[in-house]
Amino acid sequence: MKAIVYREYGAPEVLKLEEVGKPAPGEKDVLIRVRAAAVNPLDWHFMRGLPYLIRLMTGLAKPKDARFGVDVAGEVEATGSGVKALRAGEAVFGTCRGACAEYACGAEVAFVQKPVNVTFEEAAAVSIAGLTALQSLRDKGQVQAGQRVLVNGAAGGVGTFGVQIAKALGAEVTGVCSARNVELVRSIGADHMVDYTREDFTKGGVKYDVILDCVSNHSLAEYKRCMTAEGRHVGAGRLDGSGRWMLGVIGSSLAASAHSLMGRQKFLSIFAKVNQRDLVVLQGLLADEKIKPVIDRRYGLSEVPEAIQYLEQLHARGKVVIEVK
Repeated sequence: MKAIVYREYGAPEVLKLEEVGKPAPGEKDVLIRVRAAAVNPLDWHFMRGLPYLIRLMTGLAKPKDARFGVDVAGEVEATGSGVKALRAGEAVFGTCRGACAEYACGAEVAFVQKPVNVTFEEAAAVSIAGLTALQSLRDKGQVQAGQRVLVNGAAGGVGTFGVQIAKALGAEVTGVCSARNVELVRSIGADHMVDYTREDFTKGGVKYDVILDCVSNHSLAEYKRCMTAEGRHVGAGRLDGSGRWMLGVIGSSLAASAHSLMGRQKFLSIFAKVNQRDLVVLQGLLADEKIKPVIDRRYGLSEVPEAIQYLEQLHARGKVVIEVK
């Protein structure tokens, strides 16, 4: 089968389309015939091995696992002897290593059935970004109906899910994005819009109960002044793009923790945890059409390097999807 692999760290050119062996499912695994995958900022950090702390997980000198990609949707080709719920032929979506391939293998608990009203491309776009938005708002932000929620970076992968999930939770949602994305963000349910090229939401006088921050482009003091007395700021932004050692992220996290301990306002961070319970929640939101993935661009399997290069420019509107023919 054909698959994207990377055997060294570096720019998108290290991603190669190669002929590799078809994976075999373990006892509690499912083998997926991939119909679509999606790429995330996390993928390019793994590809580059930056910040360096990532290499403690992925390999110091070179990747320990050459497989690439995580978000996937497709059809169950085969199952391990211990798989209980999924059956061959069922359409599913979820996560596993090596999603950018013709076949991929992963644990049954990391997959759920694809709703019939959702395409494979749409389903592939959901898992990591959708889980991040869901866990940020529901668990960290503890969003309640009627609260004011601001999504900073509302046109991105996590942001587009964040706007829709906040609305599903009953919040009044403000989306922050550039002028070119205002209509997009409004179309997915935002009640109010802020064009960051013309207005600074931290100076607007509105107090927010929860801020889902996918950009991290303001100081703690600036965020504090636009939060309610018991407001929550959830940082779901990208990893430090310039610092090779994540010193900026570590310093900001320590400062945020100190603010949270000393005051009623909370500054929290999120790293999405893949679990079937939350995938089922996303499955239900998709089936009920309360969330609809926003897809910016589609690429073929051989074009994954170009897809990652585009994603690294940080201008993607929603998700970037890989179609596997």
